[in-house]
Amino acid sequence: MSTAAPKTPDLDAPGRGRAAGPPRAGSRPGGPAPGIAERTAAVARVAEEHLERTERDAVFPVEALAEMRRTGLLGLLVPAEYGGLGGTLTDLVDVSMELGRTDMSVAMILAMHLQQSEAVVRHAAPPLREELLPLLAAGDLYLASVTTEVGKGGHLLRSYAPLTETGDTLRIDRTAPIVTGGTEADGFLITMRSPHATADHQVSLVYAHRRQLEVVADGVWCPMGMRASHSLPLTLTGTVPAHQLVGEHGAFHRIAGSVFGPLAHLGWSAVWLGTAAGALSRVLRLLRDPVTRKRFDTTSELLLTRLSRARQRLDTVHALLRRTEALVASGDDLSAPAAQLLLNGLKITAAEECHGAVEDLVDAVGLRHGYLQDSPTRLEKALRDLRSAALNYSNDRLHLADGPLSLLDPGVRFA
Repeated sequence: MSTAAPKTPDLDAPGRGRAAGPPRAGSRPGGPAPGIAERTAAVARVAEEHLERTERDAVFPVEALAEMRRTGLLGLLVPAEYGGLGGTLTDLVDVSMELGRTDMSVAMILAMHLQQSEAVVRHAAPPLREELLPLLAAGDLYLASVTTEVGKGGHLLRSYAPLTETGDTLRIDRTAPIVTGGTEADGFLITMRSPHATADHQVSLVYAHRRQLEVVADGVWCPMGMRASHSLPLTLTGTVPAHQLVGEHGAFHRIAGSVFGPLAHLGWSAVWLGTAAGALSRVLRLLRDPVTRKRFDTTSELLLTRLSRARQRLDTVHALLRRTEALVASGDDLSAPAAQLLLNGLKITAAEECHGAVEDLVDAVGLRHGYLQDSPTRLEKALRDLRSAALNYSNDRLHLADGPLSLLDPGVRFA
């Protein structure tokens, strides 16, 4: 192993391209696929244009949503025969990362919508499937997720609010403390206690059009970060036809295990990685810019070490993200302990390491460009946004789940 001192980089040299060779399995070099990349870039440009206002006022990015509709990104995962883009799991990850570089709220809004749309693609039965998929493909259906509930402590597979079945209709009366984008959603996927339940874990998933419900928002959205996600509490009441059940009564756990859980951990982690990667990119451009680089000692061992540590954190998350993506795409049994540990480990690691990378960058560039809101690095915003990552389905809760799962795998066999 060489012990020679590292060579100081030439900051005037152009950035080097990707090394030759095939891309990783399940991934593409350079981001989203052609066509999808252009659509993603268009949404990112609109998000950037309105970022100052949506961040300052904590309002939903309606312009970015309109561009998602126009470009067809809301139908990214809808099969082509329904008019959708026929995108893959890799497309979901790549698009989420790319939008995360601009605004974590906008990226999370799309990632969560795509999770919901995949549940419709894979688990809705006719005639609901035939009704919703063309709407998704056309950009006419933005979906919000209603899974949070007061008193259940974040347990996804539990619900106390009863879904009432009367003849061929289902009665919805549901209050949720957090519904991302609920004030703008065209439709909702709602978890409720099954009409036939004998226990709180027998949960059904039901779809409702906005026009079928009375939607009442309560409170003021004024968070530390993720300000444009506009995740107000909602109360939803109304009656829908019985065929708007997604999956079977009491069997939401199957949808959670095959779609909600895996796509949440992949999509969220990709968004967080994109946010941290965007922050690192802006710092590196600041350090390389002929106008601003004179303010920094780019030969400083402390600065170089902090840059290295931040990059190492992001490469670690990226490797784990792609490995988990490949597992989910493989069709293997995701209920196996090793698979569950990998999925949970991705979410925990991405939440911790992406936030940690931005912390490193704040220390690296100091008060002016690490702490102040008006820095072009936007580190202050990235740090606030990423602080939510460990709380978004709590890392502590996942560790409590992973302890027993670890005991089920004494051979420590990796997925």
